[in-house]
Amino acid sequence: MRVTINSIEELPALASKIVKVYSNRVIAFYGDMSAGKTTFIKYLCHELGVDSSIVNSPTYAIVNEYETRGDLMIFHFDFYRIKDENEAYDMGYENYFYSKHYCFIEWPEKIANLLPENLLKISIESEANMRIFTIEEIKS
Repeated sequence: MRVTINSIEELPALASKIVKVYSNRVIAFYGDMSAGKTTFIKYLCHELGVDSSIVNSPTYAIVNEYETRGDLMIFHFDFYRIKDENEAYDMGYENYFYSKHYCFIEWPEKIANLLPENLLKISIESEANMRIFTIEEIKS
């Protein structure tokens, strides 16, 4: 699925559609710096019942945890600062990725070999004043 977003006001509808249409709990976000990955994750979290004011990029912490309505957890990762995949091993990435809770992963290309076989891939491209979202379900 490919969606063009012309304003930030369109993001809640896209977040709602993704939560309703896709069952994947592990979502990998691809895009350049400032493409809007964290902003869109805030809308997804809000759709799942998290106060979006507490959602921010875990650039320094690497992972932030948010509780949703229904006692689900969201683990929000930002792997931008890691030097190699060993750092993900050290933090016990498997406990998160295979927990059946939501995992939103920014900069997944830094841990490409560790990603689960089944996930939702969301690529965000910037063009002029719009964003182009490419959403692809990856299944083994």
